Amino acid sequence: MRADPPERRTGTPDGHAGLAQAQYRAIAAFRYELRRFLSFSEAAAAEEGLPAQQHQALLAIAGFPGPGAPSVGALADQLLIAPHTAAELVARMAEGGLVMKTPSTADRRRIELSLTGRAEALLLRLTAVHLEELRTLEPALARALGRLSRARDG
Repeated sequence: MRADPPERRTGTPDGHAGLAQAQYRAIAAFRYELRRFLSFSEAAAAEEGLPAQQHQALLAIAGFPGPGAPSVGALADQLLIAPHTAAELVARMAEGGLVMKTPSTADRRRIELSLTGRAEALLLRLTAVHLEELRTLEPALARALGRLSRARDG
């Protein structure tokens, strides 16, 4: 029976303690599984004729965690993009018949976002295939997260 090689540790230029090879492997495995899912997601959106960023925006609007409907600023926060980028995205989505922009009844300066029926149908189809893909990826993601936890604690 062959023994595992001793863990290599790498030094850092700033003087921090080195990281074990297992920690690098765990993070690399986790990032790989995330990239696999994101690649699937982009391809699924493209099959529906939807750019990946628009799919993410539709999902963020439908699943907005705050009270009421999201604003362009809230969408920017959810997507981790600049407000002007979110405004351009929303404009393209409104032109494409995916999003409706409505002035808030509480503050007429605030524009609230909602999905059109077309967007809801698209999102329903995409979410169904994403949930199925996540079911198949779940074991690999769980293993990768477990490796991260063990590498962190080890």
